[in-house]
Amino acid sequence: MILFFAISGAWAQTCTRPEPGSAVQYPPEARSQDGSLRLELHFHNEARSDGQQIYCYTYDGVAQSPTLRLHPGDHLHLKLVNDAAGIAETTATRHAGHKAAASPRACTSDETMNAFTTNLHFHGMTIPPKCHQDEVLHTFVQAKGESFEYNIEIPGDAEPGLYWYHPHVHGFSNGQVLGGASGAIIIEGMEKVNPLVAGLPERMLIVRDQNLIHPDAQPVASPGVPPPIVLRDAEGDILNNGTGEGKPAKDLSLNYVVAAFPEYKAASMMVPPMKRELWRLLNASAITYLDLQLLVDDRPQLLGVVALDGAPLRPNPRTHEAVVWMSHILLPPAGRAEFIVKGLREGAKASLVTRAVDTGPAGENDPTRPLAEIQVHSEAPSTTSLPLATGQNGRNHQEKVWLGSVAAAHERKLYFSETPEDPSNPNSRTKFFITVEGQTPAQFDPNSETPNIVVQQGDVEDWIIENRTQELHAFHIHQTHFLLTEWNGIPLDEPMLRDTINVGYWDGHSPQYPSVKLRIDFRDPQIIGTFVYHCHLLEHEDGGMMGTIQVVPRPPK
Repeated sequence: MILFFAISGAWAQTCTRPEPGSAVQYPPEARSQDGSLRLELHFHNEARSDGQQIYCYTYDGVAQSPTLRLHPGDHLHLKLVNDAAGIAETTATRHAGHKAAASPRACTSDETMNAFTTNLHFHGMTIPPKCHQDEVLHTFVQAKGESFEYNIEIPGDAEPGLYWYHPHVHGFSNGQVLGGASGAIIIEGMEKVNPLVAGLPERMLIVRDQNLIHPDAQPVASPGVPPPIVLRDAEGDILNNGTGEGKPAKDLSLNYVVAAFPEYKAASMMVPPMKRELWRLLNASAITYLDLQLLVDDRPQLLGVVALDGAPLRPNPRTHEAVVWMSHILLPPAGRAEFIVKGLREGAKASLVTRAVDTGPAGENDPTRPLAEIQVHSEAPSTTSLPLATGQNGRNHQEKVWLGSVAAAHERKLYFSETPEDPSNPNSRTKFFITVEGQTPAQFDPNSETPNIVVQQGDVEDWIIENRTQELHAFHIHQTHFLLTEWNGIPLDEPMLRDTINVGYWDGHSPQYPSVKLRIDFRDPQIIGTFVYHCHLLEHEDGGMMGTIQVVPRPPK
């Protein structure tokens, strides 16, 4: 039996945003019932008075960017309707005419990609890269055209945790995500694999970035210290100045409440005193790194991380607890962290901040700034989420052999690189590449039917990802997770899987490039097909830093 979801919360009918300093409102929730979730999402855009575009998803005109909550084994029936209109002519002209070649894998009749086109990627989920599921190379939903149906079965062995949905049309992902087109997905059951979270109330927090509301404002200078000089890269983004301060490349918002430069009037949150909670936080930024910290009376508090990128941590063999207590959490764009917040005393001065991130001399400026001012009060309102269940612990499916225990069938090396579009003009726009060693660097070509990499289903591979540029990049692969086994050649033994990983920047003179070594899991037969890997700084992805991988069936014995 298929039921429509019940939705909680009250949001504006379109993409209206809260005022700076507003109280955090938690996203409305769409919960599956009787094994199914059916909904119709409308993709909208609005032009702000300053000419910037903002985007959102609505359901029936009453809910903005709902959190989709499903169980392993559930069915998701989602109709995407593209109601976008009136996008700035300069954006449309710049990318117009980008048309993929006819393909037997085409999911829609019109494969034109332009500023009005959208689709959906279900980030982090192990579902097939096929039409009407999680296919982004040939699925194009045109504005004011036919709706598109997604029909997805959540795997019965899906890891419980936080995932998300966002557009993934090449050349236009950055603008749509930067404008706010994103929402969370929660696969239920975390309490079954980790008793530490059983019965805890939840908070769903989404950090998004956006173009500066006050781009001409000057940083507030410290007494006797002049503000840092503002420099911009060829794409117009404010460069990292190395001070941890100054004008940011982008503004940040928390659940759409923006803490705008230069005043940083942060969102307000109220939490009850002396109660543990589970916070699920998604960095839905297009290009901004976060280094999260919870301050109480200006002192950092330990946060109990229980999952990263939708993957619960493995239990410590000594303590048998699946938690790592950290004073700060670095999240690249697309990264997710689920963590326990200890009870705070009533009346405490508390805040959620992001610390400065050194993105490299060619990276964007991500300074220290607040995300929320937190009041600890006994009359704190509900988070709108129901507390996690307190039932019997234990997984409801047979676990795979731990990825770190499986030998790699192959090892590959890939590298990030950049060049000016016009070699005679170093200030021209940047061409971005991710290249398999031995191949010629080339920007992603949506017309190509030849994958960059072919792997066999059932294998596990080791990939070394080098960064040969002077800015940070965040490697992401669709359809699967990986284990970080080495950082700059140093072996690691981490208890968690990821789907997005930061790769440090090159200093310009060291003989060795920064690198990570990843053990990537291609064992699941669900992922047979062709999908992509890329840098999840979407400006880089749209600029060509993406490749394709084809997973082929294992031949019969």
